[in-house]
Amino acid sequence: MKKLLIAATFGFAAMTAFAQAWPTAKPITIIVPFPAGGSTDMIARAISTTLPSKLPGATVVVDNKAGATGTIGANQVARAPADGYTLLVASLGPFVIAPHLLKVPYDALKDLDPITIAVQAPNVLAVPANSPHKSLADVIAYHKANPGKMSFASAGNGSSDHLTAELFWQETKTTGVHVPYKGGAPALNDLLGGQVDATFMNINTGIPHIKAGKLRALAITSSKRSPLLPDVPTMEELGYKGVTVTSWQAVAAPKGLPADVKAKLHAAILASLNDPSVKPKLLDLGFEIVANTPEQFAAFQATEFARWKKVIDTGNIKAD
Repeated sequence: MKKLLIAATFGFAAMTAFAQAWPTAKPITIIVPFPAGGSTDMIARAISTTLPSKLPGATVVVDNKAGATGTIGANQVARAPADGYTLLVASLGPFVIAPHLLKVPYDALKDLDPITIAVQAPNVLAVPANSPHKSLADVIAYHKANPGKMSFASAGNGSSDHLTAELFWQETKTTGVHVPYKGGAPALNDLLGGQVDATFMNINTGIPHIKAGKLRALAITSSKRSPLLPDVPTMEELGYKGVTVTSWQAVAAPKGLPADVKAKLHAAILASLNDPSVKPKLLDLGFEIVANTPEQFAAFQATEFARWKKVIDTGNIKAD
């Protein structure tokens, strides 16, 4: 009889836990497929601090699962239960770039449920302050006179700064030298030191050094000028509309998320991004709040997927 009572007690407890309405049964885990401290991690933690106030009863933790250009963490989310307790916050890499460079164990377009593109930010063509290049026209003229000579640093093969440079060369019918580094920090250090000639860096990485006079910004890849760099012309203004590029961070879940959970998550994440304690800080760093719908995210991902596949195929770009 005692054993039956114990079994019944455990059974009742399990049923009670099962019956708990989302999101109170356990913590929501946001997986960031990159190391702590980067732009993606920053966005995930900004969301995590305010999400519990938008989802009463929820607790949120951030788990960094770095490796294989973001695909290890992305695959973990793709394989997780679609119950609203596991989310992916990642840059465009695992969504639209890595699948063209690596043998990834998930289908980026089919195995994840898009929730929203959280933010986007343009890249800035920057050169050291003592560079002889004072404008984009100078850079293109040098490229045409010295094909394959001007060096461009990047955070690694297949990174946003690398592919923006490749797109720039393809659109301007020029060639340069790609110098990949193991991360953005060493690439920036060598640019500041003059060991490389230029880079297409994310605006939030470049702004402190541009404003300090250590780097010169020649052009920005947004469709309109940034209020943070109002004197820097866009690529479109300068006649190169095809080099309009944004780096972006998005939120997704395992495929098959229940519709009601997805709707609540979407509303809460948008509220978090627009929270007065979050939005101004992101804007000051050069991020633009996107906060679009799952349908808009899916359509944009498909367009970006095809765009970067073309750039990678045309440039014959390899992961290593």
